[in-house]
Amino acid sequence: MIEICAVGGYSEVGKNMTAIKVDDEVIICDMGFYLPEIIKIQDEEIIKGKLTKKTLQFHGGIPNDTIIKKWKNKVKAIAVTHAHLDHIGAIPYMAEDYNAPVYGTPYSIEVLSQILKDEKIKIKNKLKVLNSNASVKISDKITIEFVNMTHSTPQTVMIAIHTPYGSIIYANDFKFDNHPVLGKKPNYKRLEEIGKDGVIALIADSLYSNANMKTPSEKVARELLKDVLLGTNNKDHLVIVTTFASQIARLKSVIEFGKKMNRKIVFLGRSLHKYVTAAENIKLVNFSKDVELVGFASQVRRKLKEIQKNPQKYLVVCTGNQGEPRAVLTRLALSELPFTFKSGDHVVFSCRVIPSPINIANRSILEEKLKDKGVRIFRDIHSSGHAAREDLRDLINLVKPKHLFPAHGDITKLTPMAELAGEMGYTLGKDVHILRDGQFLKLE
Repeated sequence: MIEICAVGGYSEVGKNMTAIKVDDEVIICDMGFYLPEIIKIQDEEIIKGKLTKKTLQFHGGIPNDTIIKKWKNKVKAIAVTHAHLDHIGAIPYMAEDYNAPVYGTPYSIEVLSQILKDEKIKIKNKLKVLNSNASVKISDKITIEFVNMTHSTPQTVMIAIHTPYGSIIYANDFKFDNHPVLGKKPNYKRLEEIGKDGVIALIADSLYSNANMKTPSEKVARELLKDVLLGTNNKDHLVIVTTFASQIARLKSVIEFGKKMNRKIVFLGRSLHKYVTAAENIKLVNFSKDVELVGFASQVRRKLKEIQKNPQKYLVVCTGNQGEPRAVLTRLALSELPFTFKSGDHVVFSCRVIPSPINIANRSILEEKLKDKGVRIFRDIHSSGHAAREDLRDLINLVKPKHLFPAHGDITKLTPMAELAGEMGYTLGKDVHILRDGQFLKLE
């Protein structure tokens, strides 16, 4: 018998965690932060001193796993899809409650290791690398397979959990990018093979299931970025690009265009330093030969004083694309750092706003502050890392699951996925299941 528990990520965007019980053994997929609450905790200093599981759960920053306390001793593995904090951020605070190793791709494990090091946290769980398109036998009944996928960070996978009853595919997050700037395209062939062998359940990223389109390739975002950086009159002005620190492919494009602009390229901010260093540690990229990485606050201040002397000679990439109060770009806009914008300077938002109220509000405030300083703003120079409706249709057709579980969002995100399944012959409540955080469902 298979039982699925929606621990987190089924009532909100983020806090992703799903527990899957196969007879008497449990696999946990992802263990993430609820980022809006984490940002609030850090900005308002709601929690004094060291963060703990108890206080983070009290404030809603991490999943509430007390609902699976009866499964605690049955957990055989924690498997993660990719390196984003809404999927791995809670591991330092929660994983030790389970006597189980953590499996991830080399990049995911390296980023997690960097986080543990930065936060001075030690966990007893072994961190085990499993490459894309590889598998590991967890027990006599369960094998975990990582199926190569594309997303907005490197080495993302779908997790296939193979059992005597069929396979469960955990597809959270992904996009179908046939022209990735970094890495290989999705392994469609393997998904089709798993589908033919029998998929009992598909748990799928539904964030953009209401968008009637196919999500564009990262190659499209690269061309948009090229047009802004190389196609606008910016020779007398500072150019700042802000994007997600984990978007290594996007950063690769920024560096290439920065070199064509004959500018000194500087990355400012701790999260940029963390994610780029992780990518370099596993030899995924070698940005340091072309970029100055500046992570810590005192170094950032010194570098900005230097940039102020000749801003037109620099291309700066910095943190703050969501308007996070403590990030570099926000503090620049608020004149909290030693740099003064001049009218006509460029700020390129190579991202979209994550659709939560706090992010929308923070970004709006940031853009108004930048406009007040006469800055030229270029928004949405981006391609999403999440599947849209037609990608999800293709996924369902590939793997042909008996049961479908929309995931990664509140009811407004999950419902369109259920409606799509309805178009394809599934029935809500019979073989399509909208769960909320804390709910269980048995599949006999």
